Amino acid sequence: MLTIVLPKGSLERATLQLFEDADLAVQRSSEVDYRASIEDPRVADVRILRPQEIPRYVAEGRFDLGVTGRDWIEETGADVVSLTELHYSKATARPIRVVLAVAADSPAQGIADLPAGVRVHTEYPQITTRYFAEHGIDAEVHLSYGATEAKVPDIADAIVEITETGRALHAAGLKILETMLVSHTELVANPVAFADPEKRLAMEQLQVLLTGALEARGRVLLKLNVDAANLDAVIGLLPALRSPTVSELFGGDGFAVETVVAKSEINILIPALKELGATGIIELPIAKIVH
Repeated sequence: MLTIVLPKGSLERATLQLFEDADLAVQRSSEVDYRASIEDPRVADVRILRPQEIPRYVAEGRFDLGVTGRDWIEETGADVVSLTELHYSKATARPIRVVLAVAADSPAQGIADLPAGVRVHTEYPQITTRYFAEHGIDAEVHLSYGATEAKVPDIADAIVEITETGRALHAAGLKILETMLVSHTELVANPVAFADPEKRLAMEQLQVLLTGALEARGRVLLKLNVDAANLDAVIGLLPALRSPTVSELFGGDGFAVETVVAKSEINILIPALKELGATGIIELPIAKIVH
């Protein structure tokens, strides 16, 4: 039913892992194969292509559904329907930032300090041209095909580049002047396909699986028993997705409690719960959380 295009390159591994976590495992003959499949009746065909191309291909109707970054949607100006943000990137759950950077020893503190005719190299010429025009600065914007940070100061006065942490730019002897765009990975749809009720339902169902898998990352299900005298103290210690589920044990001999907690907190939480009288503590992995 749906044709889907997924990003190749820096987002590839993280995207394939997300689809696997969502029980939508992508299968292909090799890591360099651009054709793939998903064993799901809602998915007819899968391609893996560069994220720069995906917004335009989805807008043109070559694919019904795609995964790409907000940066490339803005750069291409593609007419797509954004179904949801998918909060993951190459290395972290944080968004990438499209930033303006100059040499670390530059006196400039912001874009307003850059002179007319400033040479800017970037993989995002459209975003960059619009941004400088909005600030009333005439810039020479040049398309960069990579290694952009190495072009300052000999080839470029400034660059527009993506970063998650800023560490790579700092290591290259650059400083960030401004963040021009915050870009999450997004699930996007072709407007015509999205208007089709059958396809739209299939898209929304896949979205539930993907967002549910992301929501579950870094969380575990915690189950325990506690007597009535210690119940309030245990509940007071527990973080919860909404609120803990509490049910009386058979025979009235205490209560069973379960809740969702961050995996990062569990090493502190379990001993503390035991000290408060909790027993039968069980930690279970979670595959999906669907609201």
